[in-house]
Amino acid sequence: MLITDSLVVIWVVLGAHLIWFGDDPARAVVRLFGFVDYWLVSLSLVLGWLLSIHIGGSRDSRVLGTGSREYQLLFNASFAWFGIVAIGATLLKIDIARGYLIIAFPLGTLVLLCSRKLWRTWLNAKREAHGDFSAKVMVIGSASSVSNMVRELRRTPQAGYHVIGVCIPDGSTLAGDIDASGLYFGSLDTPVYDLRAGGGNTIAVAGTDRLRNTAVRQISWELAPGIEHLVVSPNLIDIAGPRIHTRPVSGLSLIHVETPRYAGMRRFMKESFDSLGALLLIVLSSPLLLGITIAVRLSTPGPIFFRQERIGLNGKPFHMLKFRSMVIDAEAQLEHLVTSHRDAGNEVMFKLASDPRVTPVGKWLRRFSLDELPQFFNVLKKDMSLVGPRPPLPKEVESYAQDVHRRFLVRPGITGLWQVSGRSNLSWEESVRLDLYYVENWSILGDLQILWRTARAVIGRDGAY
Repeated sequence: MLITDSLVVIWVVLGAHLIWFGDDPARAVVRLFGFVDYWLVSLSLVLGWLLSIHIGGSRDSRVLGTGSREYQLLFNASFAWFGIVAIGATLLKIDIARGYLIIAFPLGTLVLLCSRKLWRTWLNAKREAHGDFSAKVMVIGSASSVSNMVRELRRTPQAGYHVIGVCIPDGSTLAGDIDASGLYFGSLDTPVYDLRAGGGNTIAVAGTDRLRNTAVRQISWELAPGIEHLVVSPNLIDIAGPRIHTRPVSGLSLIHVETPRYAGMRRFMKESFDSLGALLLIVLSSPLLLGITIAVRLSTPGPIFFRQERIGLNGKPFHMLKFRSMVIDAEAQLEHLVTSHRDAGNEVMFKLASDPRVTPVGKWLRRFSLDELPQFFNVLKKDMSLVGPRPPLPKEVESYAQDVHRRFLVRPGITGLWQVSGRSNLSWEESVRLDLYYVENWSILGDLQILWRTARAVIGRDGAY
């Protein structure tokens, strides 16, 4: 990445130089303690940009492979450097060509982000295939906590943690759904020895309920500095990093967890983002909306739109709009289909991969999720959001456990984590977990990431029935 970052910055700055100044030497000078050739300015810009990226820490192994932190650090480093250049030019009264900077900064940042995305794709493929470039982890704790951590780390290999062994109480076993073949089984009394015997380099503490008070500290002392590492799970399920803050008090490491906020400026920003985004998308997709309207009208008898009652913010019902993709008596046929063999969906959300009620045009609409375009109008009416939990049917809500009702703290979304993570292929428990994670940790940046991933999921048609 150091090499590719350098090549990108050199290429972009050189390109901006040639685009703006061409081969006219008279234009390529700047007043700076006399007249200085812009080639020296470009060289300084390259070196300063690369130094800013290095100091910014976007190539740190702890931020590579998953999450948005790498991209945030890269953008912040680029923005900070050009801010320094702009402020320095103003204070020193240096007349640097604005067009030159306007070309270099956004183009360079965009290409840097794209190159990092390519690296991430390659890295994740290596991690998922063979566990390459991953920490070799020995998980220690009680049987239940270790089983949960092993399950989650195996589910997300792109995070860079490859489980090679476990240390659990004598006689305890892992959960039945976990394949223990190939795992090294150690003892809670000798975790560091077992880590080295199993060929690992990282100890992950899944829970401290079976460890003595000083055990974690003792483990940290025994690990080789810079070579072996310690990771501790605080047993905070589905809480994102920005909400977690540590504060040392008299030898204690206190973890502060901010409660989710759904009011004030954050709510105003989300509602503004939804309204402006929906309006823009309606304008851009208007020719497509008109074409689909004509196709649905001419294809089969029945209305153009399908209106269905769903449950929204604070548990209040609303009517969700879709382009009609089924025959007009689809609801009447549902009871018979529910009792037939299911080939998709889960125990709460009914789905059929080959639903006989879907019209020929509807099949095409569903293939690319075009039947959901009218929901932009639901967003303008503030019934829905661009991103949020899945809007459930009233009969689904009747079977909800109490904690699942937290999904009604925010508006349901046209898309969400459940859609970009498998859609109809997910189990009910996994769908709920993703929706509740979104409710607990939503942000504008997170919404933008989900919208980007949605576009990829729609093109890939994974789980779309």
